[in-house]
Amino acid sequence: HYLAKGGDPSRAMAELYGRIDGMSKGKGGSMHFFDKQRNFLGGTGIVGGQLPIGTGVGLAINYQGGDQVCLVFFGDGSVAQGVFHESLNLASLWRLPVIYVCENNLYAMGTALNRTQAITDLYKKAEGYGMPGEQVDGMDVLAVREAVGRAVERARRDKTPSLIESRTYRFRGHSMRDPAAAVYRKREEVDEWKKSDPIVLLWDRMSRDGIISDTEYKEMDKEITQVAEEAVRFAEASPQPPLEELLTDVYV
Repeated sequence: HYLAKGGDPSRAMAELYGRIDGMSKGKGGSMHFFDKQRNFLGGTGIVGGQLPIGTGVGLAINYQGGDQVCLVFFGDGSVAQGVFHESLNLASLWRLPVIYVCENNLYAMGTALNRTQAITDLYKKAEGYGMPGEQVDGMDVLAVREAVGRAVERARRDKTPSLIESRTYRFRGHSMRDPAAAVYRKREEVDEWKKSDPIVLLWDRMSRDGIISDTEYKEMDKEITQVAEEAVRFAEASPQPPLEELLTDVYV
């Protein structure tokens, strides 16, 4: 999400390395990316913790009379948190320009969705809060773009919040501590989902429609690889945060 907002790949990598040149000075890591310049408020280490923060941003937008829209991304595991319901209820009640995007990959770490939710079509929960809800193929980049576009238009026009359920899948484990995820997922299931790799699907569509050629695709792939390699070099060369930085930028 940070890169999609135009974030610097090198600063992002430095943050993952815990180095001073990271956008959060190496203190945030993967859980707390933050970039005020790009209106990127990052995440939180608490499951669902970003939901009330995003709702508060929507309230601030209305209070200041702005036309911005706040997008809040969260996983299916967050839907089991009480704060999910509180946030959606207030957003609808106060007509806040917030779009709640649930990246439903069917597993909250190792817990399958059908073990925690009686209704696994999560977009239907929007009806209980009087807001539009939509389910979209999260493996289809263009379908997601169109769904979010509709929600943004509603939010700006009517100050109406929305819930978008993006059905997707992770091919690897939840984290490095969960490298194979073989305990709770069958290999056949993973292989079937890999047929819907969003990068491959987008490339096939763009190639079929004549939007991009094989040569252009290879050049793009080469360029992206170079950017990633440069980001790693930048991060490895960046210094460790000095001890004096330990208590700076800490909110009490």
